[in-house]
Amino acid sequence: MSRLDSFIRRLSAQRACLDRAAGLIGDIDGPVLELGLGNGRTYDHLRHILPGREIFVFERQVAAHPDCIPDDDHLILGDLACTLPAAMARIGRPAALAHADIGSGDIEATARNAARVAAVLPDLLAPGAVVAADQPLSDPRLIALALPDDVQPGRYHLYRRVAGEAA
Repeated sequence: MSRLDSFIRRLSAQRACLDRAAGLIGDIDGPVLELGLGNGRTYDHLRHILPGREIFVFERQVAAHPDCIPDDDHLILGDLACTLPAAMARIGRPAALAHADIGSGDIEATARNAARVAAVLPDLLAPGAVVAADQPLSDPRLIALALPDDVQPGRYHLYRRVAGEAA
């Protein structure tokens, strides 16, 4: 498969999983967390599919399209290892949905980052909240959900935050 075809499949999977996640959180109160702004495409998509939901964006350094940058109250700058553990004070209540687009070209660094995110993210989520992620997240508080039919296993990941501990 060409890199272009792989990119298209990743974005299609991402959109399908975000759309599924949005449909699963209708009865769950709370904001949305976007981990990794990038150029702002998924942030923009989340604004469209979840109008009225507050979206907090975590990013190391902003390089997004100007129309896709959140206001200062909803932009949390810095490394996830530092910003996620302290985020509840900023977001104020558990989130209903989190999208983690945290992969990089470095396989080992991505795995370390995913492990750090998986250890902290459930603490920021309401019971029943949904996580869509480009990387597998391993934590007993996150239970894997079925992917949309057109998403191949391993291409993207969906989880539900189970009740208990924290949140």
